[in-house]
Amino acid sequence: MRLGAFSISLSVKDLKKSKAFYESLGFTVLGGNEEHHYLIMKNGNALVGLFQGMFEGNILTFNPGWDESGQNLPAFDDVRVLQAHLKANGISLDSTADTQTTGPAHITLKDPDGNAILIDQRR
Repeated sequence: MRLGAFSISLSVKDLKKSKAFYESLGFTVLGGNEEHHYLIMKNGNALVGLFQGMFEGNILTFNPGWDESGQNLPAFDDVRVLQAHLKANGISLDSTADTQTTGPAHITLKDPDGNAILIDQRR
């Protein structure tokens, strides 16, 4: 299974303070928009999403079709293929992608310890 770029999506209380903190660790802004209350920060291959007021808790995020720089990968496993694989292996999904569509879609699940996982295909 090719899950694409991995990041941790953090629910933050103060986007500006979090941005400054991660910049002090050597991260730079890769994407997002402060006016929309989120930023994607990058340091080497490490990605951290900062989201203020968008969800509770932290989420492990995978982006099929993207590399760590937000660039399109030439080949990737569609989220619907990943969904079928997970279901075939007895993994319970919290939300599913419509198998009658193509392009952007997402699925959500939890690991055995209750950690939220988002597989978010953006293209």
